[in-house]
Amino acid sequence: MWLVYTDQVNFSTYSPQIDVANEPRFRQTPSRACPLRHSFQPIDHYPPTLTVYKIPASRYWQIRFFHGGRMYTRSARTAVLEAAKKTAAQWFDQIVNPDVALTANPSGPPGSAISPKSFEKLARRLLEREAARRDRGEFAVLSYKADRIRMESEIIPFFQDKPIASIDSELIEAFYSHLETRKLSSTTLSLYLMTLRKVLKYAVAIKLIEAVPTIPKVRIRKRSRGSFTPTEYVRILRTARRRVGDTLAADESESAGQRGFWIAAKYRRIENELPWSIGFMVNSFIRPSDLRTLRHRHVEIVRGTHTYLRLTLPETKAHGAPIVTLRPAVRLYERMRRKQMEDGYGGDDDYLFFPGEADRNYALAVLGWQFRRLLEDLGLREGPHGHPRTLYSLRHTAITLRLLYGSGIDILTLARNARTSVDMIERHYASTLTGERNIGMLQSRRTGPRSNRPGVG
Repeated sequence: MWLVYTDQVNFSTYSPQIDVANEPRFRQTPSRACPLRHSFQPIDHYPPTLTVYKIPASRYWQIRFFHGGRMYTRSARTAVLEAAKKTAAQWFDQIVNPDVALTANPSGPPGSAISPKSFEKLARRLLEREAARRDRGEFAVLSYKADRIRMESEIIPFFQDKPIASIDSELIEAFYSHLETRKLSSTTLSLYLMTLRKVLKYAVAIKLIEAVPTIPKVRIRKRSRGSFTPTEYVRILRTARRRVGDTLAADESESAGQRGFWIAAKYRRIENELPWSIGFMVNSFIRPSDLRTLRHRHVEIVRGTHTYLRLTLPETKAHGAPIVTLRPAVRLYERMRRKQMEDGYGGDDDYLFFPGEADRNYALAVLGWQFRRLLEDLGLREGPHGHPRTLYSLRHTAITLRLLYGSGIDILTLARNARTSVDMIERHYASTLTGERNIGMLQSRRTGPRSNRPGVG
């Protein structure tokens, strides 16, 4: 195509004097920020994407490299090539290899260490390291999320502008006192200090400090989630079944200051998922988080001497062994699947609870909200000793009822099937058991000669 000055061209009278598009007069003047092609200089022992170069707009060398899906660029702030290369290498290490950047001191002898500018810098690098472990499957997603929240909310704001070497026991004690003013539970206080210890141990590992300063010890006050008595459980289950179809309204604390209540209108109506989840948890020992991930392909019906479900769930809290349920869970599951197949669900890859909800965290939140409102209506939100009750209390109920009514139940077998430990059962799940509940066992007598029965007068 010919580029001409006139709106209309008579090609029959074309003359070579007509200007064309590739003539110099039509070329756009290049930006003064564009790199000069002949100026690119690589850095030895670094990836080829890391280069320094010149631009017409500055007498300084420029740096650029590609990493993590984005291009990094900045000025080296020097006109000396060797100094620019050194700056480029340091900046590359700060972004790509933070551990190397912390331990390498270019102005000192090899292996010498330098301190980061602030605690915040080290803490954020630790989070990057933990995120990489999370992506490799070495660190639980929820654990990483909890550490990041504690870092961002309290730890980094308190220590942010302080050099890591200046953090001593006195400063940590001041941080602990700051946390106490927020009236946090002993468990939460302990978790904050544990996350802070991670940062300090990381500083020791990369030789920024010699040892971790003394950190206060927190005596954790045990506060187990309350379980339900058999009578309460039956009452909750029957009420949930009877109220299927009822609509729950938001209370004042949930709707105040919000444009729209966070539970969608369609989920404020109680569906079968609520009584199903209550009965299923008490007869299967699963955690509430398992309600979020449980699919039909994870469930196998086993019929033989005993009838039960074998649940091959994704790994939770480093436990991956299958879970076997009680017999009532089989009838409940078969009824659930028949109903879901009528509604177009029930396939192997469909979820057991709220299969139409793609956001599984939201599905679990809906179940938790509906269950809490049900407990509030029944006056069972707290136990007799003020212990809070949530969906997790159904798991406590399942284990507690087995301890009460299981014939010769072996705690080790129960712990492994429930994907927990014997210690956790003794400290939490069995904490609500009393001697009166096993009065028959306490008052039982061994058979044998009268002389061999001590305590009988």
